[in-house]
Amino acid sequence: MLNKDLHLDKNILNESFEMIPTRNGFGDGLLEAGKKDERVVGLCCDLTESTRMDAFAQEFPSRYVEVGVAEQNLASVASGMAAMGKIPFAASYAMFNPGRNWEQIRTTICYNDVPVKIVGSHAGVSVGPDGGTHQAIEDIAITRVIPNLDVVYPCDAHQARLATLAIAETDRPAYIRLAREKTPVMTTPDTPFELGKAQEMYRSSEKEITLGIIATGPLVGQCLQVAADLDKEGVGVVVLNIHTIKPFDSDAVIALAKESGKILTVEEHQRAGGLGSLVAETLSQQQPTKMHIHGIDDQFGESGTPAQLLAKHKLDKEGIASVVKDFLES
Repeated sequence: MLNKDLHLDKNILNESFEMIPTRNGFGDGLLEAGKKDERVVGLCCDLTESTRMDAFAQEFPSRYVEVGVAEQNLASVASGMAAMGKIPFAASYAMFNPGRNWEQIRTTICYNDVPVKIVGSHAGVSVGPDGGTHQAIEDIAITRVIPNLDVVYPCDAHQARLATLAIAETDRPAYIRLAREKTPVMTTPDTPFELGKAQEMYRSSEKEITLGIIATGPLVGQCLQVAADLDKEGVGVVVLNIHTIKPFDSDAVIALAKESGKILTVEEHQRAGGLGSLVAETLSQQQPTKMHIHGIDDQFGESGTPAQLLAKHKLDKEGIASVVKDFLES
């Protein structure tokens, strides 16, 4: 059953759940953060509407900088503004930010440990028709290895708003990963959020837990639906939402591994280098556990509808359910 303490939206377990892009939640959170703290500034690469930075730009035109299509300059300018006491949110598509400007993020932002917030929108294969050149499915891998950089991947629009407000209040560099497509809403405005603290969102009642599903981003919604079906079939399952890749809640992951004995990770990202790799690194050293990493299997993205692409990679509800079945039988 859903965790009552998290005040989740019960509709996620049926067909009537709401669909909102996580980038919308970022836009709401940025505007709110700007009203709370005049040090918050926005920078973008000619994508204000796409990244949902347009409301902030309209409300605070003197605190918004249009950098143009120049992502490497975006990082360097943001770093300079942070050095002068500002809290810059620098936004573009994730394929180009942090994809194209990785070295500038590493050297001018993280090496100097200044509080720039890197906003990567349109991440994952669900960008759809934009195709492989615009589908960032390696960005978690390249950001989580940079010292000083926090990495956040909210599960829905409400959580994206809270995550934006949370990183605005830290004095650290951060990367927040956002989706273009409408995705399931599973939290509510009353759902708590704490950076670095995993959320147990589902637990089978009155059953021995034999499977732990650890997911990140909007695919948490599909995992909750799969868990509810498994529960009806007699399988004891827990779903853990890792909204913060870094700092990583290793304690929650180790505890779930000890309890369940089997761990499945799910992410809209390459299997290599992402959440699954992080979980494997942690468990191999502290709690060796049978596990399966589910994600994109060493492929580039391609054009198609979001639904088609998720289905191809078995990242929709039916695909995840089939992967779970094979894993449980292995």
